[in-house]
Amino acid sequence: MVSSTHWLASATAMRVLELGGNAFDAVVAGGFALQVAQPHLNGIGGEVPIVFWSAEEGACRVLCAQGVAPASATITAFSERGLNLIPGTGMLAACVPGAFDGWLLLLRDYGTLRLRDVLVDAIELAENGVPVLPEISQTIAEVETLFRDEWPTSAELWLGQGMPQPGATLRNRTLAETYKRILREAEQTSHDRDEQIESARRAFYQGFIAEAIDAFVAQTEVLDASGRRSRGLLTGGDLARWSATYEPPVTLEFDGLTICKPGPWSQGPVFLQQLAILARSDIADLELGSEPYIHTIIEAAKLAFADREAWYGDPAYTDVPLDGLLASDYAELRAQMTGPEASLEMRPGRPDGRPPHLPRVAAAGLSSGAGEPTLRPSQSGDTCHIDVADRFGNMVAATPSGGWLQSSPAIPKLGFCLGTRAQMFWLDASHPNSLAPGKRPRTTLSPSFALRDGEAYMAFGTPGGDQQDQWALTFLLAHLKFGFNLQAAVDAPTFHSSHFPSSFFPRQASPGRLVLEGRTPETVLAGLRNRGHDVVIAGDWALGWVCAVVREPHGTLRAASSPRGMHAYAAGR
Repeated sequence: MVSSTHWLASATAMRVLELGGNAFDAVVAGGFALQVAQPHLNGIGGEVPIVFWSAEEGACRVLCAQGVAPASATITAFSERGLNLIPGTGMLAACVPGAFDGWLLLLRDYGTLRLRDVLVDAIELAENGVPVLPEISQTIAEVETLFRDEWPTSAELWLGQGMPQPGATLRNRTLAETYKRILREAEQTSHDRDEQIESARRAFYQGFIAEAIDAFVAQTEVLDASGRRSRGLLTGGDLARWSATYEPPVTLEFDGLTICKPGPWSQGPVFLQQLAILARSDIADLELGSEPYIHTIIEAAKLAFADREAWYGDPAYTDVPLDGLLASDYAELRAQMTGPEASLEMRPGRPDGRPPHLPRVAAAGLSSGAGEPTLRPSQSGDTCHIDVADRFGNMVAATPSGGWLQSSPAIPKLGFCLGTRAQMFWLDASHPNSLAPGKRPRTTLSPSFALRDGEAYMAFGTPGGDQQDQWALTFLLAHLKFGFNLQAAVDAPTFHSSHFPSSFFPRQASPGRLVLEGRTPETVLAGLRNRGHDVVIAGDWALGWVCAVVREPHGTLRAASSPRGMHAYAAGR
């Protein structure tokens, strides 16, 4: 059973399952297909967090494939350039690309098929082409002038045959050749499956790909979102020193389920904090979609996300008081802070009695700017998601992102660009999410997993930047608290707050802002305005691309995907 944000990824994953592969083989193949099918939302130069259940191990684990900041990426390096924020485009914001190593590590340790089996679809799609989604055409149109005037390698790759029109065929033969060279070198190295995978990892992080990245970054000055031209900081040595890692999930018991999330190097724990606060409210007694229901959820979100801003960061570099943030007594105190009126303040708490620290720019309350380049009012997401469950009992949730075609110039010999995830660091040395060499930025990427009675029950998630753990929350509540089946829970009108600073350059905040789908009744909207919310109406089907797969106790598999955008797809047999 598969659910993903693009039908080609779902079809690819299903082919692998029918070939005899397991969920891990299928999600890796689907992940590589997503890089080709949705290049405006993810790429090989990006990153991916994965939460999964191995039936053989009988355990849920997290794979962190979030690359780290380069060795020369210091706060001083940016202050010397006159910057107080890391630009959202260009070379300066590049971390080590993590997605490739993450996918291959998962394949090596938990998959069963060979490298060729999981790369062949991506190669074929890149070589022969994929249908141009309207969002791809729109994205390229928005950066056409930048590409033609400043990023000629991107212009050659994406505009070489003219502006891609919706429904046309989009090819990336340079990327196909990159994949084929990786595969060729791997198969020439050995006939052994695991050794071929290791060879591919070396080709990327120590071989021809690392060399091409190193040379391009060192030699190319790039116009970025700061309005300046700069070379990047990433080197081949940074790639060689890094690899993806495993870790246990952060968990919370809620309504009979164990909810599992990545750690505070993601925004994952904010999902758990919202649940902990809502568990101490009357949410189950309210009508789904009613004025008090929406108000209660939004006020809980403001408190949880204020804690995200004050406390989250890479736990290898900072002491995140995670136990305190998820403690019952702390959740009770936070729940008592919600009132009948919309709060317009940032109110981080004091877990374990420790004083919170908001970054200086966030404390100043930015209120304008371009925002995250791939999350527009007309678009539902900035990322991809894929869930897979197999007949063996394995289940995977993955949220690949970064390395978008519009993030930085295409590397001409490789057919992909680097990511810009370092824009999520603060240049404030005293903050938990401050920039430091070798550190992971606190990202928005946040796949979700649920256990029931200690066994895998549901993998789910959504694109959407800062909205991921809000849209996924409304889906989960509709399913658990109100008994909606998976598809009905996905389809239900959703909403989110943008009260807190965005994780993306230029870190815009909109105090009190509440964004809802247009299907929300006018009486509900009026009541929310009367409570003091700054209400903004999006399209009727504009928010959330939730995907989900479920394994019922008797073994039946179910899946659902969002109709928003008309290209997500759930499949199984």
